[in-house]
Amino acid sequence: MLNYAMAVASAGRASVMSLDEERMRELYFFTARTLETAHPVPFGALIVNTRSGERLMRATNAVARENDPSAHAEVRTVRLACKKLRCPSLAGYTMYSTCEPCPMCMANALWARLDRVVFGATIADANRHCLQIHVAAKQIARRADMACVVEGPVLRELCCSLFTHPNMQRAFRTWSTR
Repeated sequence: MLNYAMAVASAGRASVMSLDEERMRELYFFTARTLETAHPVPFGALIVNTRSGERLMRATNAVARENDPSAHAEVRTVRLACKKLRCPSLAGYTMYSTCEPCPMCMANALWARLDRVVFGATIADANRHCLQIHVAAKQIARRADMACVVEGPVLRELCCSLFTHPNMQRAFRTWSTR
C-alpha cells in the first residue's frame, strides 16, 4: 500500500495530485453507474484512509430515493463509514466528492474530523443544473474550530460531465430546480 504521507514527503505535490485524480476517477465511475438507473445522481462521495489510501466507504446521493433532504452523498458516506468503524470520528481519513460539498455536507465533514476533503465540480458548476447554497467549502472550513484541508477542483470537467449526461438532464427536470 502506498502511504499518502510518504507520497507527499518524497514525491511532492504532483504525486498527491495523481493520487487524488486516481481516487476522483474511481469515484466518477462509481457515481456514473447511477446514470443508467431509475434515480440518476451526479453526486458521489468516497472516504479513504489518508495514510494507506485504503477505501473505507462510498455512497451516492439518495435524497429522492429516501425522501430525505439530508441524504446527500457526503453525509451518507460519513454516516456509513462511522457506523462501519463504530466511531463518530473519521480523523485519519480523506473524503472525495464529485462536487464541492454544500455547507451541510462540509459541516458534517468537519464534525467527523476528516483530514481532507477533495472535490471535483464546484458549487457554481452544480448550480447550472440544480439549486445550491452559495457558500464555498473552503470558507466553511476556514471558519471552523476543526481543521480540515479542502482541495479542488480535481478532474472538474470529468465530474461536470455527470451533470450533463442526457439521463441526468431528464432527471433534473423532475427535481425542485429553478
